[in-house]
Amino acid sequence: MTASQALAQARRRDVDHRRQRVRQALAEMSAQAAEITISSVAGRARVHRSFIHRHPDLRAAVIAAAEDPATSSLSGPGTVSRRSLLADNANLRDRNRRLEHHARGLEQRLSELLGTQISQRTGLGAPDDTAALRDQADSLRQQILDLRKTLGERDEELAAAREANRRLMAELNHR
Repeated sequence: MTASQALAQARRRDVDHRRQRVRQALAEMSAQAAEITISSVAGRARVHRSFIHRHPDLRAAVIAAAEDPATSSLSGPGTVSRRSLLADNANLRDRNRRLEHHARGLEQRLSELLGTQISQRTGLGAPDDTAALRDQADSLRQQILDLRKTLGERDEELAAAREANRRLMAELNHR
């Protein structure tokens, strides 16, 4: 027998021995009605989780034992499966997230209402009403139009003064 064949044979024996430990751990945990997960079986069998994942038959056996209500720690009438507990947990987390979002919205709304109420009562920074704001905006628009008209007139006067200046300079240069 060559060295590589001896190593391969030793490897097979080691894998068979670890597979046997996983099956034994699974049987013990089922008999004790312990919670069965890949991690817990791997820990009990003293193998890495990846060993169970690499062997589909072992992985299937662990999953089947975990889902088997007969091995559940909650056995008896009215038992609840692990899968239903996980679904309930997910639903409760989702409900909790929705309630937190709703509570944040209510807190923000309450804060805005209290802020408005306090500013109105104290007179500090009371918000202007919309009618006054509209009147102010119209007044500002009219000011802008007036200033543009004045600017246009001044531009015309400036252009006329420049033209007069050019004529005078040209007349002085011709003499």
